[in-house]
Amino acid sequence: MSGRALLRAVAGFDLVVDRAFERRLRDRPVVDRVMYGASAVGDHGILWFAIAALQQVRRRRAGVASWRPFLRTAAGIGIESALVNGPVKWMFRRDRPAVDTARPLRLRQPRTSSFPSGHATSAFCAAALLRDGDPWWPLYYCAAVVVASSRVHVRIHHGSDVAGGIILGIALGEIARYLVPLDAESATE
Repeated sequence: MSGRALLRAVAGFDLVVDRAFERRLRDRPVVDRVMYGASAVGDHGILWFAIAALQQVRRRRAGVASWRPFLRTAAGIGIESALVNGPVKWMFRRDRPAVDTARPLRLRQPRTSSFPSGHATSAFCAAALLRDGDPWWPLYYCAAVVVASSRVHVRIHHGSDVAGGIILGIALGEIARYLVPLDAESATE
């Protein structure tokens, strides 16, 4: 596939995704509040650090003293953020979607490149790092889907930015899990 054909395919994908959000989800007050809220708690990894802290509290109450899971998650999110919001976004320098209408709710405007979505990357990286030994792990992936898709909903990212972020986040999370495995005791809830 040539470069131009790839760009056309990506633009077509973005258009289909944006139209689906426009027809089915946008301008619905409850959905808007959920998506704008998800986008806000995804800023700077707030949600993922909070979940890691709650996991640590649960582990301590269960008699597991190791800080390794919390530190692995915090370091993983920090490294992911530095990589994605630095050299990766700098390489692509993609413009964000043009917004010609007023947003229904307030939203922080990022200054970095659109590709890949840092929210999607951190969400899926964090979900991978948080899942070891935690029976609630499916909820982390559900939250990751909501945070990632919120970026298309609020028109901060193109659909392909989010898709790329999801793929990169999964890869980074699995690499981190491989490089810094948790022993059975420290991963147990």
